Amino acid sequence: MSRKLTIFLVVLALMVGAMGSVAQAKRQTIKVGLSFSDFATERWKNEEVLMTALLEEKGYEVVSAEANHDVVMQNNQIENMVAQGVAAIIVVAEDGDAITTAVDAAADEGVLIVAYDRLIKSPKIAAYVSFNNVAVGNQQALGVMAAVDIEGGKWTVDNPLKLVKLGGSPTDNNAILFRQGQDEIVDPYVEQGIIEVVADQWVDNWDANNALSIMENILTAQNNEIDAVVASNDGTALGALEAMKAQGLAGIVPISGQDATAPGCNSIVKGELTVSILKDIRNLSPLAVDLTDALLKGEGKEFGLEEYTMAELTNDPELEGTVMAYFLPVEQVNADNVYDLVVVSGFQAYDDVYRDIPEEERPPVPEE
Repeated sequence: MSRKLTIFLVVLALMVGAMGSVAQAKRQTIKVGLSFSDFATERWKNEEVLMTALLEEKGYEVVSAEANHDVVMQNNQIENMVAQGVAAIIVVAEDGDAITTAVDAAADEGVLIVAYDRLIKSPKIAAYVSFNNVAVGNQQALGVMAAVDIEGGKWTVDNPLKLVKLGGSPTDNNAILFRQGQDEIVDPYVEQGIIEVVADQWVDNWDANNALSIMENILTAQNNEIDAVVASNDGTALGALEAMKAQGLAGIVPISGQDATAPGCNSIVKGELTVSILKDIRNLSPLAVDLTDALLKGEGKEFGLEEYTMAELTNDPELEGTVMAYFLPVEQVNADNVYDLVVVSGFQAYDDVYRDIPEEERPPVPEE
């Protein structure tokens, strides 16, 4: 009986020890927050799923929230994450200015803030990771200019190209940088008098319905006489295309997009959207997770972050302070390369890109 009791006590001790180890591990699990402006934009939910999985693989507990384009809600959600004890938050900001209230307070509490793809206008953030957003605007404008053959001699001072500009959400600093890149390409032609900007609008929340309404009004004001559209992402471009389709202009008037979304690429292969920009989130999400992990371990210097002034990141000379940042390259997607860049690479599914395209007009299904 004594021997059985001893064995029982040893097993019990081992069980208690194991339970204690599990409890200790739970107590030591570090929480990381994911704060998203919205999930209406197609890419954000995909990136939330990817970053959650990557963070959990590294042993972090993930706290995620989506603000449905509500600035106050996003500030409150970040404050709530801080109250829950997160050590870091990866943030897709709805408004890079307004969110500084919660972000600065979180940073003052020792929480590391990583601005994801959208700049937060605070020098207190730990890092900013994105793509080269000026290059995005360059490639959008270059794609449209190539489609209209701007250098071909058709467009003159007496016959200027009538251009529509559709910017993104004015609260998104990226939209400002996209416009900067677009204007670097377009402005020289405007100065020469061979491009006339007949409309210049910004699309609140990057909302396709807003873009549709804006384009309807533009077409009415211009009697449908437009020659090209530089739009800043696929969602706004596809909204504008709905208005253009109603007037028989889709596939005739070149228009740009961005993000190489499945609907955007499908529109490209249908001959409607002219160009999109591939920003491969399969590279950005792991970068953000690895950087956050390194920063939490005090190893951020190994990532090759570069220091930028807030003024150069915002195109606003009055802003002060600096930010450590890392930018990934981008690629132009058009009818000639969408198959290789987007489908063969696995960025978008074959059936999504070639939806509603007759079988005989489709390229072969890529090998696994």
